Amino acid sequence: MRFGKSRKNGKKSKKSRTTVCIIITAAIFAGFAIRLVDWQLVQGKSYKSLAAKSTGYTEKTDATRGEIVDRNGVGLVVNTTKYKIVLNKLYIEEDRLDGILLELADILTKTGDARTDSLPISVGSDGSCVYKTSREEDAEKLLSSDFLDIDRNTSADDCFDALLKRYKISDRLSLSQKTTLVSIHYNMELENYSNSNPYVFAKNISRSAVNAVSENTQGVSGVEIQTYLTRGASDPDLAPHIIGALGSLSEDEYNELKKQGKSYSYDDKIGKFGIELACEDDLKGKGGTRVIQRNADGTLVESIETESAKPGNTVYLTIDSKLQKTAVKSLEENVKAAKQAGKESGQKNNGEDCETGAVVMLSVKDFSVLAAASYPTYDLNRYSEYGSYYVKLSENKNSPMYNRATVGTFACGSVFKPCVAGAALEEKIITDKTKIYCKQDYDFYPTNVVRCMHYHGSLDVTGAIEQSCNYFFADTGRRLGIEPMYLYAQKFGLGEYTGVEIEESKGTLAGRDSTDWQVGNTVSAAIGQSDNAFTPVQLATYVATIANNGERLKTHIVDKVTNYERTKTVKSTAVESYGDCGISKKNLDIVRKAMLGVTQNENGTANYMFGDYKVKVAAKTGTAENSGSDHTTFICYAPYEKPEVAIAVVIEHGAKGKYSMQVAKDLLDAYFN
Repeated sequence: MRFGKSRKNGKKSKKSRTTVCIIITAAIFAGFAIRLVDWQLVQGKSYKSLAAKSTGYTEKTDATRGEIVDRNGVGLVVNTTKYKIVLNKLYIEEDRLDGILLELADILTKTGDARTDSLPISVGSDGSCVYKTSREEDAEKLLSSDFLDIDRNTSADDCFDALLKRYKISDRLSLSQKTTLVSIHYNMELENYSNSNPYVFAKNISRSAVNAVSENTQGVSGVEIQTYLTRGASDPDLAPHIIGALGSLSEDEYNELKKQGKSYSYDDKIGKFGIELACEDDLKGKGGTRVIQRNADGTLVESIETESAKPGNTVYLTIDSKLQKTAVKSLEENVKAAKQAGKESGQKNNGEDCETGAVVMLSVKDFSVLAAASYPTYDLNRYSEYGSYYVKLSENKNSPMYNRATVGTFACGSVFKPCVAGAALEEKIITDKTKIYCKQDYDFYPTNVVRCMHYHGSLDVTGAIEQSCNYFFADTGRRLGIEPMYLYAQKFGLGEYTGVEIEESKGTLAGRDSTDWQVGNTVSAAIGQSDNAFTPVQLATYVATIANNGERLKTHIVDKVTNYERTKTVKSTAVESYGDCGISKKNLDIVRKAMLGVTQNENGTANYMFGDYKVKVAAKTGTAENSGSDHTTFICYAPYEKPEVAIAVVIEHGAKGKYSMQVAKDLLDAYFN
């Protein structure tokens, strides 16, 4: 009985468990049903939106490179917002592509905008094809391509047919449409158009093109108008040697920057010379990142900035654009004038070979560069494209890319004499009363005779500077000796780096820097010949030192660095002294008074140019012998009483000093007006 009772209770328990399972199962299904209703009906729109965001990826955002401006904030290198048309293959159906391309090309034709076109084939109205003579390099690239079954001897007609076949261009299209499509498809192939690499159909398009494309491509997936920044010189031939340019990173540069812990990518651009190089760390900025979300048809749904890009800083130069324009213009005019005069004279070595020159103007107050020009100059924007223009510049015998103002070294001639005079006075080799009789030919060393342009007779140091007497300085230099001459010249900054931030040469100072020095060379060195070869910026620093009571300051071309918006100064260039020239004020005054006599005394070599000038100018003229016509040099500072500016001019093979003097006068006019 006990056993039988137990069986009855067991059956009842089993039935209860089954009921519980059914209830639980029903509850689960009910829960699913409720959740499904919630998903589909209550939150349907929200989940549909999330589902639409089917593509998400992170991309880097470039930092805007800082701008370069002059001392007054006038833009020298500026960033400008431009528009471009971008095609994203991932979202363009293949059978719709040609229609889209033709529509875009038609819009640009109507708005007068250009698209990228690298096809070196010209197609006539009759369908005949020829290779464009102006695009030989592009034609060579096409004929040697590995995606066409052609060789270098293939005719333009056969090449065009091969392209039509490759790109599956419909025969139903007009010849004009076929040509357009072949051109575009060829460009797309060159640019590796793919799902992961969108194609830039056109850059720098007008606002009218932006509007037309936006209106006509509404609902067309894969076509976008994007903004981008272009960087360029506002006045491309004003100061290319100073500003410099950007270029691609070399492997060595990349590895070195990586060692320094700096963040660069292989495809980044970096300053290669000039301010772009010198201020690379200030100008570069820091890139950021953003998350992009696109829906299934490629439409941009959301862009979330995860790390903001920080633009580079703005670099203020000490250059004054107005003075720089004057320097560039005057230098060109006077180089050409010297050449023309030389040709017209009919005499050899009289300026007919004059092609180049340079000028530098400094502020005496702080040795900041107000203007620095080299001639010939070049278009910085075209140079940056590294195309045929760059090749043309490279092949130009006058080396327009060469920065003569800070890198070029030239025999200085008689502008060296004030240095020798100051050294000889300080070393008590002469006094202001000492007179030397000029017999024109100084033949103390028979194997190294120094000839004076005139028979001056008896002259003191003032007269010798005013009239630029070689005899006086050859004898004074011989008695002074090359070692003291070298040391004083060095203190004036000759044969020394000036400190300017961009590339510069150290130059050559006769004496220690020379090889196989002979005692007779000293007399040549004393008149600015021998091995003496200095840069225009060194000569400007030298005369500024004379004007600044003998104290040489660090020459500089960067004024300050601010944030990109120019609202906050990050750093400023401080005035830095390189020391005193070692010549007393009394002796320096003798030299300076003599330099004033160069312009004010009727026998002064620059009197005819500056005798009645509105401010008193202290100066020294110079000519330097070399192969061909003589170089002409000129240094000056003004006003004489309270110096503000110092100038050095070199015109290679200028023959006559009036041309270098005129450049300085034009700059003084621009400054004092």
